[in-house]
Amino acid sequence: MKSKLFRLPLLLSFSFLLTAAPSVAQDISQIGKSDPLIISGAIGTNNTFYRSSMGAGYATPFSSTFYANLNISLYGFNMPFSVYYANNDISFTHPTFSFNTSPSYKNWTLHFGESSMAYSSYVMSMPFNGLGVEYNGDNLRFGAFYGSLRKAVNDDPTDPTSRAPEYERVGWGAKVGVGSSANYLDLYFLKVQDQLSSLYDAWRTQLPAQEDLVVGLKGRLSLGRCFSLQANLAGTAFSDDIEADVLEVPELMRWDKVFTARYSSLARLAGDVSMNLSLGSFNTSLYYKLIQPQFKSLGVTYISNNMHSLGLSASTTLFKRISFSGNFSGQADNLSKQQLYTTKGFVYSAGMGVNMGQHLNLNLGYSGYRQLQDDGAIAISDSIRANRIMHSFYATPSLSFGGENTTHSISPTLSWNMNGDLNPYTNVDGTTDVHTLAAGIGYAVTFNTIETTLNTNYSHQQSDGYGTSYCTDLISVGTSRSFLADQSLDAAINANYIMNRVKDQSSNNSLGFDASMSYTLKEVHVFSLSAGYNKYANINFTEEDTESGDPFFYRGYDLTVSLSYNYTFTLLQIKRRAEKAELQ
Repeated sequence: MKSKLFRLPLLLSFSFLLTAAPSVAQDISQIGKSDPLIISGAIGTNNTFYRSSMGAGYATPFSSTFYANLNISLYGFNMPFSVYYANNDISFTHPTFSFNTSPSYKNWTLHFGESSMAYSSYVMSMPFNGLGVEYNGDNLRFGAFYGSLRKAVNDDPTDPTSRAPEYERVGWGAKVGVGSSANYLDLYFLKVQDQLSSLYDAWRTQLPAQEDLVVGLKGRLSLGRCFSLQANLAGTAFSDDIEADVLEVPELMRWDKVFTARYSSLARLAGDVSMNLSLGSFNTSLYYKLIQPQFKSLGVTYISNNMHSLGLSASTTLFKRISFSGNFSGQADNLSKQQLYTTKGFVYSAGMGVNMGQHLNLNLGYSGYRQLQDDGAIAISDSIRANRIMHSFYATPSLSFGGENTTHSISPTLSWNMNGDLNPYTNVDGTTDVHTLAAGIGYAVTFNTIETTLNTNYSHQQSDGYGTSYCTDLISVGTSRSFLADQSLDAAINANYIMNRVKDQSSNNSLGFDASMSYTLKEVHVFSLSAGYNKYANINFTEEDTESGDPFFYRGYDLTVSLSYNYTFTLLQIKRRAEKAELQ
C-alpha cells in the first residue's frame, strides 16, 4: 500500500525566459528612465479535492500544483525564471526550455530566442527560435531572421509508446516594404527545410523530409479618400521529399543554391484581392480569394487549398444610433477536378444594432448557409448528394435603469436555428431537418450602498429532429458581495437547477451549488477557497420499462473543493536618482 502512495505521476518543468512576454520588446532608449535593479516574484499553490459517486475514473481525487516565479529587471531588461510542479499531469513527460529577448532602440528591434515577426498570412504565421532584426520607419521597413521553426521529435523507433517522429525544421526569411498605411508595398521571402540529421535512419525511411521557398507580395493603393485596392499574393515552390532525384533542367538548376527542383517538387499560387469603397458612413468591399490545389507553406501551420471564393460586404450607420451590416460570399472547391465531388457553399448574413444610450440596446441578426454538391472526378449519385440549407435568427435586447442606491439590468435572448436537408432521397418526410429554439432572460440588481449584487437567469432550449425532441431548462440564482472597509474580502454563492429531457427516452435533472471566497492581505497575500456540489438523477426509459412502469433510475453526485494561495514580493528595488530626489 505504501508503494502505491508514492507512485504519483510527477511533472517538473523549468522555463527560463528573458523578457516578461515574447511579443513585447525591450526599448533600449528607455534605459535612462528605468530603475537600475528590481528583483520581484511570486510563489503559490493550488490544491483540489474531488469526489464523485462514479469513482476516481474521471479525475484525480487530490491534485496539487506549486509554482515559483522570480523576475530580475535590470535597467528595463526583464529576466524571468519560473518553476512549476504538478502531481496530476501524466501526459507530459518532456520538459521544455525557452529563451527570448527583443530589445528595441527607436525604430530598430532585435530578436533573440523564441520570437515572432509580422509576415504575410500565406507565407509565415508561426514563431521561430533564433535570431532576427527589424526596422520600422514611417515609410520604410525591413527585417530578416534565421532560426528553427520546429523542434525534432526523435524517440526510440523500437519503443511501442514513442511519439510520432518530426524533423527539426529550420528556415530563414526576409521582408522589405515601403509606404504608409494608405499606400504601401511589402515583399516577403521564406526558405524552410527539414534537417535530415535530426532523425534516426529508421524514422527517415518512413517520413520524407520537406522543403519550400515562398515569395509573398502585399500592397494597398488608395485613390482619394473613398476608394482603395488591396492585394495579398504568394507563390511557393515545394518539395515533398528532398531526397528525390534532381530535375536536371538548366533553367531550374541555376537557382539550386536557393531551391533545388526535384521530381517531388510543385509550384503553386495563392492570394486574395479586394476593392473597398467608403462614402461617409457607408462602407462596402468586394473581394476574391484563390488558393491552388496543394498550396503549402512550411511557415504556416495549416492553409485550406484547392478552393476559390467571391464575396461582398457592406455596412452603414443612420442617425448615429442605428447600424446595418450585411455580407454575401460563395465558395467552391475541386479546382484540380481530381476530387470525387465538387462542393459549393454560399454564406449570407445581415445584422442591425440600435443604441439608445446607456439604458437600452438592441441587436438583431440573421445568417444563412447553402451547400450544394456536384460531380467531380466521378458522377455523384442523387441518393447521397449533399444539398443542405441553414437559417439562424437572433435577438438580444438589453435594458438597464436605476438610481443612486440601486441599478437594474434585464437581458432577454432569443434565437432560432434550422438545419434542413433538401435532398428528397436522404430526407424522408423531413425527419432529418433539425430545428432549435433557445430563449432566456437574465435579471441583475446591484445595491450600491452595501455593494451587493443579486442575479437570476432562466434559459430554455429545444431541438427537434431525426424523430425525437431534446429539451433543456436552466434556472440559476446567485449573489456576490465585498466585505471589510478596504473591500479585501469577496464572496459569491450560486445555485442552479437543470432539467434535460429526451422525448420517450430519458430524463436527467441536476441541482448544483458553488461558493467562493477570496481574501487579500496587505495587497500581497491572496487566499482563495471555492467549493462546488452537483447532484443529479438519470431516468432512462426502454420499451420494457415503459410497459412495466419501472424505468431504470440512477442518482449520483460530484464534489469539488479548491484552496489556493498566492504571494507576490519584491526582494530588492534600487530606484533611479531622479525619482529619489522627487520623493524627498
